[in-house]
Amino acid sequence: MAEKVAKLGIKREKGYLYYVDKKGDVSCAKMARGKSKGGSPKKVAKCGIKRKEGYLYILDKKGDVSCAKMKRGGRKKKSKKR
Repeated sequence: MAEKVAKLGIKREKGYLYYVDKKGDVSCAKMARGKSKGGSPKKVAKCGIKRKEGYLYILDKKGDVSCAKMKRGGRKKKSKKR
């Protein structure tokens, strides 16, 4: 279950990818389709979120920033015996 981090109410445009960048702000970039290339990112909102390790930060349906604990799949690594 995701927990809200910041209420922004961002309206999304079709054909753009919205994400939380390294500085903790919301950015968007035009998605690549077929032969057309994607665009360079632009800031949508400044919120300065402090990110925690092991969490995924997303823009939810209401346009707010939410975070959820990442699930790690795969097999466990074998320990080496000496």
